[in-house]
Amino acid sequence: MAQLTGGDSSLLRRINSAVTLRALRDGAVLTLTQLVGGTGLSRPTVEGVIEGLIESGLVAEVEPAEEGVRQRGRPARHFRFRAEAGHLLGIEIGTHGARAIVSDLRGRTLGAYGRPIDETTGADERLSLVRATVAELLRTGGISRESLWAVGVGTPGVVDAEGVVKLGTALPGWTGLDLANRLRRSFRCPVLVENDANLAAIGEHWKGAAVGKGDVVFVLAGLSPGAGSLIDGRLHRGFGGAAGEIGSLHLLGQEDEPSQLLSTTESKLRDPLDEAAVARVLSLAQQGDHVAMDVRDRFVARLVRDVAALVLAMDPQIVVIGGWASGLDGVVEPLRRQLSRLCLRPPEVQLAALGDAAIAIGAVKLAFDHAEKQLFSVEQ
Repeated sequence: MAQLTGGDSSLLRRINSAVTLRALRDGAVLTLTQLVGGTGLSRPTVEGVIEGLIESGLVAEVEPAEEGVRQRGRPARHFRFRAEAGHLLGIEIGTHGARAIVSDLRGRTLGAYGRPIDETTGADERLSLVRATVAELLRTGGISRESLWAVGVGTPGVVDAEGVVKLGTALPGWTGLDLANRLRRSFRCPVLVENDANLAAIGEHWKGAAVGKGDVVFVLAGLSPGAGSLIDGRLHRGFGGAAGEIGSLHLLGQEDEPSQLLSTTESKLRDPLDEAAVARVLSLAQQGDHVAMDVRDRFVARLVRDVAALVLAMDPQIVVIGGWASGLDGVVEPLRRQLSRLCLRPPEVQLAALGDAAIAIGAVKLAFDHAEKQLFSVEQ
């Protein structure tokens, strides 16, 4: 924050405006008297700030609810934050599809739309399909592209701070892709790109199984699992954005490659990025298929080893298991038992509450946090 001096009245006005706006954003409909009490500012100061916020479109004056009795004197003025003054967009770019969610400035979901995309689709065509997904969502919701304040994007791979995919083996042509810059051409607002597991952790912490938890590990449980971690509620990316790449732990030993993990015969290998294979095997195991049950046990053993390494390093409060594979509820209890055996302080283990939407919801939160900085900034 810039240094505040005695004559810097414009900075003081911006501080007062941010304080008043936050009180309205966090509350419902408030009166002028309630705002004075909640902000600690004088009544004339709040009155002046409110007029400016109304002019900016961020606050509206509303009629008080009918009381059924006649009030004496001048009625109190009531105000509310205009969450509809702008919109936030979250996008998931996955191996097998794209999903987009749009919200208001309070983070309340207004609409969602997704489409399947073949895993062999190249980068240019995939980005065209992502843009079409967004266009359809905005069209059906009657939302103007110009009303977007920020766009969050989740993608597989190691992503640097500038939104460049440094390593992305899950999608053809993804390694080295300047994803943020490519997508900025379609928007007039900031575009923020983050690893998908990281955003899933953020999403579950915001609205899912990890609400209220400080130290969180979210595991995308595929053949080549990834993880996102929060420490004291804040995302831990690592120096180069590669924290949580637990799917590479097999390289440290002599274990089978991920492609062999769900193989029922020596000759029939699985694509390490084929989440559908995980889903089919886990489903068969739930139905009592003995071969599938044996394969599932190998899958769980590998997952336990990967997750235990992260748990021992971080000592999280909770581990949330999610991802693309169905049947993960059959994995949680074995994972819970094995972590209790292997870890010094076993964490709580829960299935993801947001399901397939966790990454896109985390992307909305990424955009939401950026909008927060815009709303409450006191800088010029």
